[in-house]
Amino acid sequence: MRAPGIPAMFPDQAAPRGAMPAPDNGKEDMQDSSIARPARDDGFHRSIGLFSGTAINMTQMCGIGPFITIPIMVATMGGPQAVIGWIAGAILAVADGMVWAELGAAMPGSGGTYVYLREAFQYRTGKLMPFLFIWTVLLTIPLLMSTGIIGMVEYLEYFFPHLGWWPVHLVSLAATGLVTWLLYRRIESIRAITIALWVIMLVSVIGVSAAGFSAFHADYAFSYPAGVFGGHFFVGLGAGLILGIYDYLGYFTTAYMGDELRNPGRTMPGSIIISVIAMMVVYLTLNISVLGVAPWQEIARSQSVASLVVERGWGHLAAAGMTVLIIVTAFASVFAGLLGGSRVPFQAAHEKVFLSVFGKLHAKHGFPHVALLTMGVVTAIGTFFDLTEVINMLLAATIIVQSIAQIAALVVLRKRQPTLDRPYKQWLYPVPCVIALLGWVYVYVSASALSLILSGAWIVAGLVVFAIWARLNRSWPFAPVEIREAYLGSE
Repeated sequence: MRAPGIPAMFPDQAAPRGAMPAPDNGKEDMQDSSIARPARDDGFHRSIGLFSGTAINMTQMCGIGPFITIPIMVATMGGPQAVIGWIAGAILAVADGMVWAELGAAMPGSGGTYVYLREAFQYRTGKLMPFLFIWTVLLTIPLLMSTGIIGMVEYLEYFFPHLGWWPVHLVSLAATGLVTWLLYRRIESIRAITIALWVIMLVSVIGVSAAGFSAFHADYAFSYPAGVFGGHFFVGLGAGLILGIYDYLGYFTTAYMGDELRNPGRTMPGSIIISVIAMMVVYLTLNISVLGVAPWQEIARSQSVASLVVERGWGHLAAAGMTVLIIVTAFASVFAGLLGGSRVPFQAAHEKVFLSVFGKLHAKHGFPHVALLTMGVVTAIGTFFDLTEVINMLLAATIIVQSIAQIAALVVLRKRQPTLDRPYKQWLYPVPCVIALLGWVYVYVSASALSLILSGAWIVAGLVVFAIWARLNRSWPFAPVEIREAYLGSE
């Protein structure tokens, strides 16, 4: 999990500075508002080059994810061949990253997916797709935070190995409540938290890898079970790919920063591809070092695999110290993620593309308290599910409304807005789009039945809410669509 990447959804507006929320008169505004044309020069300095852009992506990608997914990946794929899951995830991330790169370079600035879907689908469905995306964010961001809470409690069990079901979930609820309480005030920046989080995770990854190689047995790491590549392999690979792509999330961070990149046509795709390949090397190194410490069956059963590895390599005291670092990292990730995530529906509501209740600021402290409390509650509910189920659910919801929708948006915009300035055009188009589409469909059909049902129900509920909202706002489908091609002719 790399929660610090979430605030980049609206990088220049994540913490509203002097902005007033939409007027609240107890109901949605009846007048459909226009969306201001974005200026291509908003005071940003094009100071981020290829190296710094790659570092930004890698910072967002590196989180607690691998420390909680390695055992699940090994168990899912049935042996040390779990490394293939991270390779497959890297291939999907690179192909999908090319989609992000073209859209992000053409439509830089705040909004990301929200803007891409707004611009591409306004011709036929008005504000439906950006509305549905924000609705889905109310589920996916908290579920991502739930994985951090679940991971934190799993590592806490290293010190308290006999916690029962109720104590585990009470601790999870208490941790979620503490984060929400700490955020229930004005907080202007998470820069210091992000830097500290990155440093701690860097120490953790290097430390666990070094400890693993200090007690390494090649037979454990490279002895595959008999018949491992039989017909059941691709079933396991689908489930493994879900975990793999979860660990790569954040590869698209520079797509939200187009106005701050030097030569975005080169920097954006380069930073995405290089960061994915670099993180693949990091994950493979970490995975191999872990697999060389104990038989894969023992790794698959471990609740705190990093603690196990460090204890085998350097002893109990070092393992305890590493465990504390990982617990702190998980808590900080949830803190940063909910802070940034709560600003996403606020901005959409402020632009009158989402429910106005989410555009309210706290009367005293001036932060979007409705979104924060909503996401805090969903995060708490998510901690009652199994970690694998939560990952399946957040990806199942994301794939339909974001991943596949963005691929469609790229194709639509090439047709609808052929004169749009595109500093980067996807290499070998449409091959990366096809690879990404097939990959996401494979991930989706590999998700658990429960996650498909629950995420599907959430999307259907979003459609119902949109219909009510559109009727109150006299928006499509209850009024003709309003086409505003915000990025055409804005130079």
